Amino acid sequence: MLKALLYGTGTAAPLIVGAAVGLRWTLPKQLLATLMAFGAGTMIAAVSSELFEPAFHRTGAVVAGLALFLGAGVYVLASHLIETKLGPAAIGWALMLGTVLDGVPENTALGVSLTTGGGLVLVVAVAVGNVPEAIGGAALMRDNHGLSRKRSFMLWVATGVVLVLVTVLGNSLSDNLSEVQISTVQAFAGGATIAVLADSLMPEAYREGGWWVGMATAAGFLVAFVLQG
Repeated sequence: MLKALLYGTGTAAPLIVGAAVGLRWTLPKQLLATLMAFGAGTMIAAVSSELFEPAFHRTGAVVAGLALFLGAGVYVLASHLIETKLGPAAIGWALMLGTVLDGVPENTALGVSLTTGGGLVLVVAVAVGNVPEAIGGAALMRDNHGLSRKRSFMLWVATGVVLVLVTVLGNSLSDNLSEVQISTVQAFAGGATIAVLADSLMPEAYREGGWWVGMATAAGFLVAFVLQG
């Protein structure tokens, strides 16, 4: 339980710090784009090795694939609804939505995986990915939606608290979950994460940083991959 609490806090604390930075300062666009791209690279590695691969091996292509598409579909639909309501300025809310929709199943999967001694790569990847998502999302919410800094910050704090709670809950319930249920959660998290990367994080990084951000994405992937070894 203590380990789950620490790991959950390890993913939530960078999120809250990133939100505070995004609300307080305006970072150079190139720096923010590099952080986003690096975080995207770490998440690509985590999705393939920590989330979808074990789900695929346990349940096969059909169950894991359906859960993957379900996770992606839920994010895409919710993001589209937000964009329809708020217009192009909705990217900040989309990034927060992505943090919730991929973070909740990711942290649940993280809590479950702790029982088998895993989770290190996932917690590092989630923590690294949360920083630019929070910085970018908080800054865009501040600039485009007129929310007070206090209200915006409290929204991100609440998101961080949820991530900690679901990590602990996932760890507590792990003994009562079947392999199929665990794999479904992991694959769902992978699908939501892929959709976040494709719809929000990577396009925003490219738009702000230009063609060279692909190198930062590759660097993030390499770091997460090396951690697996």
